[in-house]
Amino acid sequence: MPENQRRAPARPKDIEEIDPQSDIRVRVVGTMISVDDDSVTIDDSTGSVEVFLEDEAMEDLEEQQRIRVLGRVLPTPDSFEIQGEIVQSFEDVDPEIYDSVKKVVNTSE
Repeated sequence: MPENQRRAPARPKDIEEIDPQSDIRVRVVGTMISVDDDSVTIDDSTGSVEVFLEDEAMEDLEEQQRIRVLGRVLPTPDSFEIQGEIVQSFEDVDPEIYDSVKKVVNTSE
């Protein structure tokens, strides 16, 4: 990537809000409902999405684990998927406090 060109920011989104035609990079928080060889499916209570990950990002991931994923939105014929770039464990983050902070931050943008 050239020096003067910046990567698009990963915008916080609920899965149901993601628009594959206009969203480039997103960050979503959810619970892994399935883990496959090269992908996980996460659910955030508004919807679910398949997230493709590199092998090293797949290490130590287990179903029912709460994670945050930053990645690129990839449109598909029926919907979209996410190419995960960063995966963070959210096991120790209180969901109620996180949602409260997210609401405050989103109203100030």
